[in-house]
Amino acid sequence: MYLSSSALTLLGLVPFAKVAVSSLFNTKYQFLYRQRKQGFRINMSSLSFSKLPFLSQEQAIKVDQLLMGSQYSFSVDQLMELAGLAVALAVAEQYPLSSSCPSHVLCVCGPGNNGGDGLVAARHLFHFGYRVSILYPKKTEQSLFQSLVKQLKVLDIPILSAWEQIQEPDIIIDAIFGFSFRVDPSKPLKEAIRPPFYDIIQSLKASSAQKVSVDIPSGWDVNEGDIYCVGFVPDMLISLTAPKRCASSFSGIHYIGGRFIPPKLAQELGFIAPQYEGTKLVKRVQ
Repeated sequence: MYLSSSALTLLGLVPFAKVAVSSLFNTKYQFLYRQRKQGFRINMSSLSFSKLPFLSQEQAIKVDQLLMGSQYSFSVDQLMELAGLAVALAVAEQYPLSSSCPSHVLCVCGPGNNGGDGLVAARHLFHFGYRVSILYPKKTEQSLFQSLVKQLKVLDIPILSAWEQIQEPDIIIDAIFGFSFRVDPSKPLKEAIRPPFYDIIQSLKASSAQKVSVDIPSGWDVNEGDIYCVGFVPDMLISLTAPKRCASSFSGIHYIGGRFIPPKLAQELGFIAPQYEGTKLVKRVQ
């Protein structure tokens, strides 16, 4: 969902992000923004799905740069906690707990921030009453991720390293790759998707469990969708902050999560966040 603070520093783009983002949004979104300025209330809840403001990969990166810049001052761990909580809430709303038998949720987590969102979601789902296990084959040594793992271990949540170790779940959360995912087109797909995640995605595809992807279905190009023919299509997608362009071709259950975008930032970017109901942090849009 977001870049690390070190990545932002290396990119050196934070001071220029505000100007750059404005130029990235196409005429369609500028039109929606002008309508709002003229007094119309336009939000994601009143737009048809086809008219939602889908973000490109570059636009999604710029959103994070602004959020973690000096003006808004969000930290990576803060955004990760908000994102993971949104994921857990969306899953709980769509797949409510059974009074007779708690659903078993498997969180499949990658090594990056998308995986961190999955780790946070797992913790919240445990506290909601779900039976949770985690597949985390490539752990990250950064202190933030080590802390997330410790928080899970004290809850005695199983953290597994191989697909063969899991018990068949009812729900699988795909938190492997986020919007920074890229494939080297010069390599065969099995080599282009770093091991062991190609094989894990194939196992995920074959599972009969309900599949929920965090922000991007793993293996999809952020802008163009499943152009690499990975063939994984989740039952449910949870877009964080705003849908990415690949979501325009997704026809399953679709939630938006992340009720934390400052209205001023949304105005600067030319889109309006969903009109959430009451105190909810997620909204179903399809």
